[in-house]
Amino acid sequence: MTKSLDLKRDDPRSHPFDTTAPSISRRALDHADLLSGDYWGELRTFLWVAKAGSLSKAAELLGSSHATVGREIRRLQDQMGSQLVVLTKNGAQLTQKGHALTDELLRLDQRLFSIASDLRAEKAEAEGAVRLGITDGLGVCFLVPELRRFSKKYPKIQVHLKSPGNFKNLRENQTDVILGFSPDPSNDMTCRPLGWLHFIPIASEAYIERMGVPTHSNIRKHQFIDSEIYSAKGAWEGWHNLLRRGTVAHYCDASISYGMMVKAGNGIGLLSNYTMMDPAFRPLDLDVHVKLRLHAVALTERLEAKPVRIVMGLLEELFSAQNPWFQEPMALTVQDRSYQERYATLFNR
Repeated sequence: MTKSLDLKRDDPRSHPFDTTAPSISRRALDHADLLSGDYWGELRTFLWVAKAGSLSKAAELLGSSHATVGREIRRLQDQMGSQLVVLTKNGAQLTQKGHALTDELLRLDQRLFSIASDLRAEKAEAEGAVRLGITDGLGVCFLVPELRRFSKKYPKIQVHLKSPGNFKNLRENQTDVILGFSPDPSNDMTCRPLGWLHFIPIASEAYIERMGVPTHSNIRKHQFIDSEIYSAKGAWEGWHNLLRRGTVAHYCDASISYGMMVKAGNGIGLLSNYTMMDPAFRPLDLDVHVKLRLHAVALTERLEAKPVRIVMGLLEELFSAQNPWFQEPMALTVQDRSYQERYATLFNR
């Protein structure tokens, strides 16, 4: 009768095979081939085509030729055995599998950037570039005036401001931190609630002088500036109802330009309460008030880097409810001049 050998399963040193033997303990680096195949360059070209929407634009961005880009896309499709791009007279359209590959490549691109950033600077040091997604209005009025003080304290941190192209998804904007308008439920995100952003109908003195004070009784004769940013159903319904009663004169999706169109007297706009720091604006009593909670959102793994943590803290400092403009009850005036003086300096007030 043969004896059986019982391994001590709780002993981490126990293993049924000799793990030091090269023949059964080879790492992935010991293999000569790559699982991904020989088309990393083609993947980069494909991502540029997905971003640019056409072969010619991608070629221009890559410093290559239309023929070379087309050849690399065909080779990638042949290697993967799947059509990723459909070429039409309107440009390059991604197939369903093309969209899936794009999402994976964007995640990889984000990860590679994070690795490179961490390799360039020790995580314990306050040094490096941090990509921050923030709308132009909030950036110009609150963040930009603070950057000189910030740079004096952290001279080796470069803040790279990026206008969000996607208000819901940090990763889609390829940023480290974003000042968002909703929490991000993703497991790999850290989300911290801040203060509240208030929107109300506002007109300029120039508009009121030309058209009179807008009221519920005369709203049909008034003109509005609308934006696709306010197109979602739900929070903006009061604004939509107001627009239906008047006339939309123009549209604008760039926040600073939108504010300037209202200031120039081109129409009534839906603006944040902090724009009342500019004496050219007047709030309108039209029963429309939209309140949104601000959130600082960051990739959790990027918060291991000290520069990212510091920039996250800057958002918490500037946009928390401690700032009277972002308290839950809406303010139209603020007594503490320190919350207005940098804005006034920036706009020569």
